[in-house]
Amino acid sequence: MDLPQKTTIKFLAILLLLAAVTQPIYTALYLGAPEVDRQFLWGFEGLLFVVTAAFAGSALVMARRYTLGFSAIAFAAVLNVVQVGVGLTQFGPFREAATANPDLGGVAFSVVAFSFFGYNAAKILLGLAAVEFGMARMKAGGKALGGLTALVGAVAFVANTLVMMFGLNGFVPSPVAGGSGVVATLLLAVCLFGVSGEE
Repeated sequence: MDLPQKTTIKFLAILLLLAAVTQPIYTALYLGAPEVDRQFLWGFEGLLFVVTAAFAGSALVMARRYTLGFSAIAFAAVLNVVQVGVGLTQFGPFREAATANPDLGGVAFSVVAFSFFGYNAAKILLGLAAVEFGMARMKAGGKALGGLTALVGAVAFVANTLVMMFGLNGFVPSPVAGGSGVVATLLLAVCLFGVSGEE
C-alpha cells in the first residue's frame, strides 16, 4: 500500500482522535463502573497505538516539514504500546500476588509506576508535537486553534515531565498531567487535519 502524505496524515489525525476519546472512556469506567471489564477497550487502545506508530513513522519519512512533530508522535505511540502491554499482562498477576502476600505490595506498585512512567513519557512527546503543530497552525492563520494547541501542549509537556521525574505522588497531581496530555492529543489531531492540506 503506497499512501500519499496527505492521506497518511489524515489517517494519523483520525487515530489520534480515537486515542483521545478512548482514554476518558476508560477512566470513566474505571472510576464509575469498576466492575465492567475494560480489557477489550484497553486492547483496542493498544491496537490504535501500534497502527499510530506505523502511520506516524510513514509520515516522518515522507515529511518535508514538521519532522520533530511526526517523530514525537511515532515514539509516543511506541511508548504507549509498551505501557498498555504492561497493564494488560502484568497488573493482574502482580495484584493477585500482592493480595496473597502483602509483602509484595511494593513490587506490585513498582510495576504500576513503571507503566505510568511510560504513559507520562508518551504524553511529554505528544505535548511536544502539539507545540510544533500548534505553532504551525498559528503561522497558517489559525491563531486561536494553533495558540490553544501550543499552550495546552506546553502544559502537558511540563506537567508530565514533573510527574515522570518526581513520581505519581509528587507535587503535580497525576490526573492533571494525564488530562492535559489527552486534551493536547485531541487538539493535535484537529491541527493535523489542517496540516494534511499543506503537504
